[in-house]
Amino acid sequence: MNIILIRHGQTRWNKEEVFRGRADIPLDKTGLAQAEATARALARVEIAAVYSSPLARAHETARIIAGPHGLDVQLVDGFTDIDCGAWEGLPVQEARSRYPRMFEAWQKAPHTVTFPGGESLDIVSARAWTALEQIAADRTNDEAVVVVSHRVVNKLILLKALGLASSAFWKIRQDTCCLNIIEHGPGGYVLRLLNDRCHLVGGPIPGPTLDF
Repeated sequence: MNIILIRHGQTRWNKEEVFRGRADIPLDKTGLAQAEATARALARVEIAAVYSSPLARAHETARIIAGPHGLDVQLVDGFTDIDCGAWEGLPVQEARSRYPRMFEAWQKAPHTVTFPGGESLDIVSARAWTALEQIAADRTNDEAVVVVSHRVVNKLILLKALGLASSAFWKIRQDTCCLNIIEHGPGGYVLRLLNDRCHLVGGPIPGPTLDF
C-alpha cells in the first residue's frame, strides 16, 4: 500500500508565523491554490480512500483532492494537529518573549517540551501512528490512500516510519501542501518521497520561507 501523506495548504497564520494547534483556521487564497494544484497532480492516480484531520485547513485540502476521484473524506481524530495549549494563537516572537526557556527547548530539544495545557511530541506521535496503523490494517497492499494532516503530525509519522525518535523533529521539513509517499508492505514502512513540492513550482504560489 502507498500512503500519500500531505500537509494542508497555507493559512493566514502560517504566513504570519502564528502557532495554530487546534485553532480551526481556514485556508487562505494561496492555500486554496496549493490544494487545487495538488488535486491536479493526483488526478490520474488511482486513490482508494482519502483521510484527514478534522480541522478545517486539512479537511478542505482533503476535500479538494478527493473531488476528482468522487471520494468522501474520512475524518480521523488521530491526525489532528498538536494541542499547543497556551501557545495557540501566539505569534512566534510573542511565544519567545513569554516563554523564553521553553521556546529555547522547543528549538533545541523539542522532544522534551509539553506545551502548557497541551501535548508533547511523543503523545502526538503515539495517536497519529495508531491511526496510520489502523488504516494500514484496513486496506490492501495494492491500494493507494491519501492522508492530509499537519506539519507536526506529518513529521512525527515520517520519523516513526524511518525508525527515528521525535528528537529529530527539526531534521526534516514539511512545507504546505507537500507530498510524501510511504510504502507499506510485509517488510514494514519505506519512505519513497519526502516534502515534494514540484507540483507547486512555476505558478503563482510562493515558495516556503521557514519551517512553520
